Amino acid sequence: MNATTHSDRIESPEIDDSNLDAVTEVEAGIRDFVRNDIAYLRRPGPNPVAPEVQEPTHESTVTNVNSLIQRVAGASLSEIEKLITELESLRELLHAEGQRVQREISGYAQLSQAAMKSTRMISDNVQQWKRTAEGLRNS
Repeated sequence: MNATTHSDRIESPEIDDSNLDAVTEVEAGIRDFVRNDIAYLRRPGPNPVAPEVQEPTHESTVTNVNSLIQRVAGASLSEIEKLITELESLRELLHAEGQRVQREISGYAQLSQAAMKSTRMISDNVQQWKRTAEGLRNS
């Protein structure tokens, strides 16, 4: 009594091949849930010959659907948790690299200032030597 065909399903661009099994399992679980939920309405009544067969209660049906959803969502949740962990470690790495780059820039700035001071001192000394040399030539 499965009237649902492949063409009746709603195709979603977000569903890829890796999630197709999970989607199929959820669809099957929902179909089972609906069948079990309305199956007792079609039964003529309790069977006195087989008293051990009990009708599913709403609570057990809900519990079954919840466990099905948790099983299907469990894989997704674990993937999301892995992704969060990777992003946190990447954040820590980027933070550490940012601090390293700041230290490097600070070191280069100090080196540049020292080079500028040295160049200024050399330039001043060369100018003094030129003045001294010109003074000696003029005398």
